[in-house]
Amino acid sequence: MKAHHISRRALVKSSIFGVLAVSVPSVLYATNIQELENKPIKEGLPNRYPGIDDDVVSEVVDKSHFDLDRVRQLVDKRPELSRATWDWGFGDWESAIGAASHVGRRDIITYLLSKGAKANIFTFATLGAYEAIKSMVEFYPGIQENYGPHGISLLEHAQAGSRMQAKMTSNEISDSKKLINYLEGLGNASGTKFPELTVDKEIFLGDYKYGDGTHEGFSVKLNMRKMLTLGAIGKFGGALYKVKGYEFRYNKFPSVSISFQFENDKVKSLTVKEPELTLVAYKI
Repeated sequence: MKAHHISRRALVKSSIFGVLAVSVPSVLYATNIQELENKPIKEGLPNRYPGIDDDVVSEVVDKSHFDLDRVRQLVDKRPELSRATWDWGFGDWESAIGAASHVGRRDIITYLLSKGAKANIFTFATLGAYEAIKSMVEFYPGIQENYGPHGISLLEHAQAGSRMQAKMTSNEISDSKKLINYLEGLGNASGTKFPELTVDKEIFLGDYKYGDGTHEGFSVKLNMRKMLTLGAIGKFGGALYKVKGYEFRYNKFPSVSISFQFENDKVKSLTVKEPELTLVAYKI
């Protein structure tokens, strides 16, 4: 039998509605529901209006990894999108400028800054801002150990800043090298080291379902770095970093655990554990 463990949040929400249903006079309750059902919905408005359409937000963050022209098309007419942020899964928050930063797209970073984007330590690392990073580390020792989007370290951001050397000035190249040397010298700017997975990764690959709905499941795939990833069914997702045995962290997040269960030397299921939720998905 496939068991589902419902989160406390869901139970609390259902309990609240249950209390409302029995505590409010039934006629008034029914009238309010009917008014909501009869209220016309303006066609063409996003589902979270006045919030900006989710599709637009996710696109500007996605395109900020590689497509300056499309980012310009989206942000020129709505500069607020320069500060767009998207959750790719399990709290993997990424801003548009954060996307451009970890792939070393200095041109996209510069454009987004001109439109009001909020730079942080990872952006400055990509830009080779040695003095700025050094000041931050000295002001708050240990900040160099923090991760950016997708669990990417501060040192990796600095290294990504050298990818466009053909378009960089000699001063920019020099600053970038100086910062990389500084971060390497700190000894902990590359983040936690995770053990290698010694078994064949192919045995984990495939789709896992936790419900009968089309989208109720996960896909485990290999990314370009040949690391296991977990995403929504049919899609790539965050990298899985081994902790011990067959237990992994999603993008190095301490609150999200992914473990695999075996039966007769074959992977039978995976279990996702996060605060207030445990979910079992079975391999199909």
